[in-house]
Amino acid sequence: MTMTSPKQASRRSAQTGVALLEVLVSILIFSFGLLGLIGLQARAISFSVDAEDRNRAALLANEIVSLMWLNQSPTVPAADLDAWKTRVAAPGSGGLPGGEGSVDVSGKTANVTITWQAPAANSGSRLTTHVELP
Repeated sequence: MTMTSPKQASRRSAQTGVALLEVLVSILIFSFGLLGLIGLQARAISFSVDAEDRNRAALLANEIVSLMWLNQSPTVPAADLDAWKTRVAAPGSGGLPGGEGSVDVSGKTANVTITWQAPAANSGSRLTTHVELP
């Protein structure tokens, strides 16, 4: 049987609860790291959605520019232009949220502008394509 001295007993009672404190601090540090990872994931998703919208806008602009090249004129028939504007404004069928398309013709040049409002963005986005036909 071992006897503990009063000095050893006071040292042991002074360290009571230190392990619990260490666990609480490590949980706090882990929580901050987890919150940081969640924030990074949210930003990555936001950038991915923005890139997808920009890609769709470029494809829609390419579609109307292709019609111009096929017609060999910067003017597009009104029925085709209206159908294109409807497609730009319809997110369910390959368009953009809050999308609006316009074509400004001046001589043999045209500016195709597509604007849209991303759901998570505070400001709208815009893509402009300049076309010069020979």
